[in-house]
Amino acid sequence: MRSTAQSALKLLALVAVAGALPAVLAHGHDDEGTMDMDMDMSKEEPKPDPDSYPPTYFSHPEHVVEIYAHIALMVVSWVIMLPIAVMFSIARSRYTLAIQFLFLCTNALGLLLGITYNANTPDLYPNNAHHKLGWLVTWVVSAQVVISLVGRVAGVMSKNNVQEFSKEEEQAFIPVSTEAMAEHQRMNGPYFSHPFRHSNDSGQGTEPNTESLRSDSVSTSVGQESPVEISDRRVHYEDDLEDIHFKPATMLPSKSANSFIVKVAGKISARAWKILMFAYNFIDRTILILGYIALCTGIITFARFFEGHGIFSGLAHWIKGGIFFWFGILTLGRWSGSFGELGWAWNVRPKQSSQKWRPTAEFVEGALIFTYGSTNIFLEHLGNAGKEFSPQDLEHISITVLFIGGGLLAMLIESTRIRELLNTTVYEAALTHPSHAYTDEERQALEPPKQYEFSVNPIPALVILLLGIMMSSHTQQSMVSSMVHKQWGNLLTGASFARGFTYVLVYLKPPRSILPSRPPTELLTAFGLIAGGTIFMASASDTVDGMIHYGLDAMFFYTVTMGFVGLLMAWVVVLLALKGWAVRRESGRPATSWDLATRV
Repeated sequence: MRSTAQSALKLLALVAVAGALPAVLAHGHDDEGTMDMDMDMSKEEPKPDPDSYPPTYFSHPEHVVEIYAHIALMVVSWVIMLPIAVMFSIARSRYTLAIQFLFLCTNALGLLLGITYNANTPDLYPNNAHHKLGWLVTWVVSAQVVISLVGRVAGVMSKNNVQEFSKEEEQAFIPVSTEAMAEHQRMNGPYFSHPFRHSNDSGQGTEPNTESLRSDSVSTSVGQESPVEISDRRVHYEDDLEDIHFKPATMLPSKSANSFIVKVAGKISARAWKILMFAYNFIDRTILILGYIALCTGIITFARFFEGHGIFSGLAHWIKGGIFFWFGILTLGRWSGSFGELGWAWNVRPKQSSQKWRPTAEFVEGALIFTYGSTNIFLEHLGNAGKEFSPQDLEHISITVLFIGGGLLAMLIESTRIRELLNTTVYEAALTHPSHAYTDEERQALEPPKQYEFSVNPIPALVILLLGIMMSSHTQQSMVSSMVHKQWGNLLTGASFARGFTYVLVYLKPPRSILPSRPPTELLTAFGLIAGGTIFMASASDTVDGMIHYGLDAMFFYTVTMGFVGLLMAWVVVLLALKGWAVRRESGRPATSWDLATRV
């Protein structure tokens, strides 16, 4: 095993050297050109005329406190409060509604400041998308909170009720009038009398069905039973009661507002609740992405980016960069244990009652790469619509073709049917000899390798690696733009190498536990993807022009991004831990029940 690991490390070192050769060969033959580039990098980028740069909210001197208070409140609302509310909501925590209302309060205050700021300042970015999108996501979250409030009053927000409103038959406590109770006692009192009596009652001869009240005749009247029969019926009745699952009795609220909510909840049918709960869960899983888009459009509006023809460069860089950003968040979630029930957390998929087919994480990555390439190939020429294809357009189209081919190859590799067909030649050769011709030791050769139990598919990582190498050497109009492209290209390259190391570790020792194995290399992958995606967004032409105008160099943005990504990754881990805490608290299980070792 040790020699195998040493060989693998030597192979990885060779691959790393081979990956660096293109850069060495591209620049090593011209030392003079390298020296010129270093000298050019030491020179300051010529600044454009300040009067030629349009006025922005960033440089607007009036009502500065209001706009920065608006920004601070929105960051607190959408980066701190809302993610906590989403985690609690997914866990069906009792604290969900309180956090959701706290989010609405901070968001409403931020909206109020934004409205007053817009009323007191000129409209520097007419018809911007941030105002419309901000109101849209605010109404979406507000609708979700209303569903949460009504659902909790109606009792459909619990974990069991959400899962098809509980498949077990339950009996609810129904209010019964005094007259109905009296009638019940009159009809059934003789058979289910109270087991206790007053202290001054001897009980002799006063109870029904006692011998003193009966005649000496052996026969009894119709409908009367012996004490043994009554006892049997009572035992049978009590056993039936034990089989009935009762919901917890809840006191109906007396306030008029709550009574109104109760009336509204009572008029909603079960089918309508299923639709509402589907919408609620869908918002839970998409609202953070919508909030991220709203924050991005806020940055664009604040700095007045991508007006007019610049919208194409902005869409290309910010959409692609956002995809890598969320890809990194997903990778960090997989490392933390998210999607472990699907086997995506570098673990063995736990056994479930219905082992339906579920795609592997690598299949999903390949499908996303293929979808992105097949749709984006028609969008690369929008910036030069009506003109001839430039070499840069063809370069971008070639990258989309790489995404189409790489994504399709990744999906084919993940298909168990395809892999089985590829083994046909070996199957045919093995079937020509009967199995009894093999000894017990040789019979092990007929078993599939242990690596078959886990997906080892480096194609998605290879596509990102090639993208990083190409973009890090992408020709740009300014030195700042070239440096920014090189920064995020190197980060994506490093993320791809880290994912490659993960596959080496998994291939040498596949996971054997249902718990997340948490390869340390995946933390590097997540960091590279999140940081690379963020700097990718900053490499758009308008963003670079803004950096040059305000005297910000490429390294300034690079260092700020590294600090931001470190804090963000820590916050994501805290959020996922909060979700786990909420799930355990609401489950009602003892702490020892969460130790899998005690159940084996």
